[in-house]
Amino acid sequence: MSDTLNQIKALLSRPDPIKWLFAGDSITHGALHTFGWRDYTELFSERIRYEMGRGKDIVLKTGISGASIIGLAENLEWLIIQFCPHVVSINMGMNDCTLGKEGLETYRATYSKVIEDVRKANGAAIILQTPQRIQSLDEKRFASLPAYVEVVRELAKKYNTLLVDHDAEWKQINAMAYLLSDPIHPNEYGHRVMANRLMRDVDVYDPESRTCKLFVP
Repeated sequence: MSDTLNQIKALLSRPDPIKWLFAGDSITHGALHTFGWRDYTELFSERIRYEMGRGKDIVLKTGISGASIIGLAENLEWLIIQFCPHVVSINMGMNDCTLGKEGLETYRATYSKVIEDVRKANGAAIILQTPQRIQSLDEKRFASLPAYVEVVRELAKKYNTLLVDHDAEWKQINAMAYLLSDPIHPNEYGHRVMANRLMRDVDVYDPESRTCKLFVP
């Protein structure tokens, strides 16, 4: 069990409210491709704040369509630190990977600094999420994304964070096209799969809850 999961379990064991913050790109933003349905952060919020009775918890989302890890690093104070969150989730890489192999070391170094700076600011528990799998129709991302996903795994191990590995989860899915709005963006069903993976890894999943048993093709 990661240090982060122990930290989150300790937070959830107390009545004190928790501030959860989700940083990322368009997938965390939930922009356009959910077509009005809840994205994975909103499903997580419903599970935590209503179903689990933690109504005073605050679930913040600062994901921005088109964002990269460099943009997050440049705006870290505004997007994360000012809120003094107890738990920070980062889901970055889908846009970074368009730089190919040439951008990989910058991605690793910048991501490392973000993790270190967030921890230094207030000791938040950090969750790293890998980008989910995509279709080969987006050739540039399709070729480069696996290497960026591997960096996320390496950093989760290095910093002993909680890893939510959507890439590994989606590798087992045969009909991935049903979960995507276009070659890279999850639709409402894709977000349900992501939310369920997140909730399992944070250990708040309940197969009998309305949120956790929403239909997935």
